[in-house]
Amino acid sequence: MDVVLVGPGGGEVVMDGPIRIRILEDGTNTGHRIGITENVLAPSITGPPQHIHREHVETFFVLSGTVRFTSGAEHADVTGGGLLTVPIGVPHTFANPDADEPATFLCTVTPDRYIDYFRELGALRPGPDGLDPAGILAIMSRYATEPYRS
Repeated sequence: MDVVLVGPGGGEVVMDGPIRIRILEDGTNTGHRIGITENVLAPSITGPPQHIHREHVETFFVLSGTVRFTSGAEHADVTGGGLLTVPIGVPHTFANPDADEPATFLCTVTPDRYIDYFRELGALRPGPDGLDPAGILAIMSRYATEPYRS
């Protein structure tokens, strides 16, 4: 078996705006058991609408900055070196609460099927206020993901 290296400039950039997403492993080399992305959030950026996954687990390993994770009405600010795991069925979203610095994290999706969600998301064209939340939710629905309704 050959090892696969993705260098600092490698991978597949599918979004490159206020949220930058670079696919490091799309599941091709892991028997589709895991996918990995690097995500960079611009200062003060909010992420997707709060949502629930029905078929995959996500983990978020913060590399730098602070990422605010929200689940239901609760939130946790996670800094570099912290890991947050979101099991199937748990509502969540993320944001960068820092007005001055970007935040970077690695995201794993197990199994890898959700990697194609990121690809579809990257194909959306932002409007004057960024990506349309309804468009995001339409894509999510194709990947066993639904909006969280408190």
